[in-house]
Amino acid sequence: MNRRLLAVIAWTSLFGTFFPWISGLQSEAIGADAKRPNIVWLVSEDNSPFLGCYGYPDAHTPHLDKLATEGIRYTNAFANAPVCAPARCTIITGMYATSLGTQNMRSRNFVPPEQIPFFTQYLRDAGYYCSNNSKTDYNLSPFQEQAWNQMSRGDHRQRKEGQPFFAVYNFGSSHESSLHKPLDKSLTTAKVTLPPYHPDTPETRGNWAMYHKILTGMDAQVGEMLARLESEGVADDTIVIYYADHGGILPRSKRFLYDSGVHVPMIVRFGKNFAHLAPQQAGSATDRLVSFVDLAPTVLSLAGIEVPEHLQGEAFLGKQTAPPREYVYCFRGRMDERYDMYRAVRDQQFKYVRNYHPEVIYGLHLNYLWKMPATVAWEAAYKAGKCNAAQSIFWETKPAEELYDTQADPWEVNNLAADPQYADTLKRMRKANQEHLLAIHDSGFWPEAEMVSQAKGSSIYALVRDPKRYPLEQLMAAAEAATSRDPQQLPAIEQMLSADHPAIRYWGAIGCRVLGDEAKSLQPELRKLLEDPSPSVQIAAADALVHQGETEQPLALLEQRVLDSQEYVALYAANVLENMGEAARPALPALQKASKRDGYLARATEYTVEKLSSSK
Repeated sequence: MNRRLLAVIAWTSLFGTFFPWISGLQSEAIGADAKRPNIVWLVSEDNSPFLGCYGYPDAHTPHLDKLATEGIRYTNAFANAPVCAPARCTIITGMYATSLGTQNMRSRNFVPPEQIPFFTQYLRDAGYYCSNNSKTDYNLSPFQEQAWNQMSRGDHRQRKEGQPFFAVYNFGSSHESSLHKPLDKSLTTAKVTLPPYHPDTPETRGNWAMYHKILTGMDAQVGEMLARLESEGVADDTIVIYYADHGGILPRSKRFLYDSGVHVPMIVRFGKNFAHLAPQQAGSATDRLVSFVDLAPTVLSLAGIEVPEHLQGEAFLGKQTAPPREYVYCFRGRMDERYDMYRAVRDQQFKYVRNYHPEVIYGLHLNYLWKMPATVAWEAAYKAGKCNAAQSIFWETKPAEELYDTQADPWEVNNLAADPQYADTLKRMRKANQEHLLAIHDSGFWPEAEMVSQAKGSSIYALVRDPKRYPLEQLMAAAEAATSRDPQQLPAIEQMLSADHPAIRYWGAIGCRVLGDEAKSLQPELRKLLEDPSPSVQIAAADALVHQGETEQPLALLEQRVLDSQEYVALYAANVLENMGEAARPALPALQKASKRDGYLARATEYTVEKLSSSK
């Protein structure tokens, strides 16, 4: 485990809260008169390592392939989140978004800037000119504008003469929205490589072909920026780090914790005046595990700035390089209008996924994802009975645990979690997940609506570090038992339903929903929870009762809650109603009212209204 993180945990246990400014951080590893490297990030959007230099057969990416011959190619680089905003929050703070309460998409919860500054503030304090052109979607508030010299379309050319710079350039051409259009019939699709989980449809082949063409265009943009650094005469003094902000973009990649969603390309090139900082020769590759939480400490290490103790990542370059990590950790929370919760652990061979809502399917309807022809075609193929087993899993409910051998099964379709041969590996990685969640104070074990409400006047960051208000070990134990799909946990689930802490009652209700009719004996307790002080507990209890065949009271409660003034209460109720299918029909008038509101609630309810209205 991260040595600095262990120190912070010990400090926190002793004094209750920690303040990373306490040690008076300052530039130290490079002397005041020493020349410091410029550092440039070239960041593409929504792409897995579908590049020629990574051996992908359909790729045509000559500029990035050339960059790989001049730098170090990372074969085990990972986004900690499979979607942009939570991933960027992790990058800019050097802390897992789950540790801050910012893992849910577009949540923008308050993070105390005096305790958690953007890492670029340390660069500015050390004399660096910091520019961002121009993505600032960090999923938190307040936005720390003072941490940048220049944003939007400005860049490092506005700096003082001789001033070292840190510059970020984002290339949005490969974003998911690039496939929200009709198929390009001019492209050849016959030889496109399809993953085994995608059905062979014209839309699937067409979108894959379009995607590779788009990546070729993105590659050209990277080439133009590299040429510009040369023409400006700064390339020899510059360390270039290229990476993608997460995987993508065909369905079952972005937003999911498979390698297709979190495995990213990463190439680091050292200008000749700083070649001595390279850990290995140009043109080589490394299988060292790195993830986005490591980027902030790595940049600070390269710049000769002491890495603050509160950062949860580890430097993989520079004088403060840490020993190689054993695992990388990934997370998923709410994606736009749809609630779900996964956590994942990856080593160099295996991936472990823990699904904390196995009662819902993987392929929850998401307005944005359904704008892609391949998604619509896949769903239609499944409903028509044209998908094989691997292609059908996406449309079915989940197991509690998943385990994949990513070397033998790179597309992660063969779940080994129930295979006795891998029992030791499963146990090891399950333990690694649990230890990590405790170490970082994972904020996902209390529903979003309750967390936001409880943190008013303070922050989720502070709330989850208060063991009296957020007893994480107990909450995790409840969640693990409730979502295990094990009927032998029924006595434990019954106890949860009357627990003092509302989050434990919530997980008890979720456990009843997961077990379905096997938990019918607990209906009297669930009915009591329809009047629980916590709206999220009420909704979870209603969900469980409806799926056990009891509808009148639960639906009345859900009709009320989908119109709740608290955004996340209403959104949770909308999700539950959507997952009920035809059973939600009596709530159609309330859903129609909710669909007139703004934001994610409108997206969630519009789809349910359309589906129920068209099936009359």
